[in-house]
Amino acid sequence: MARSRRRTAQSEFGSRVRQRRLEVGLTQEDLAEQAELHVTYLGGIERGVRNPALQKILLLAVALDIDPGELVRGLRP
Repeated sequence: MARSRRRTAQSEFGSRVRQRRLEVGLTQEDLAEQAELHVTYLGGIERGVRNPALQKILLLAVALDIDPGELVRGLRP
């Protein structure tokens, strides 16, 4: 049960990243470059199969010009 909730949180986080990326008009390649991530790692985040550490969340937030709290607000483990 805990595993399915974690996957749901990861999926929601990935959806938020994807939505914001599209709002600001970035491709996955552009965002990956700006956030200093590999594009396949970013794709995994957006699909909800990667669980990024805090440092990666902060890099994404800077590149997306959004408060990191907006990306994680309301998510449960």
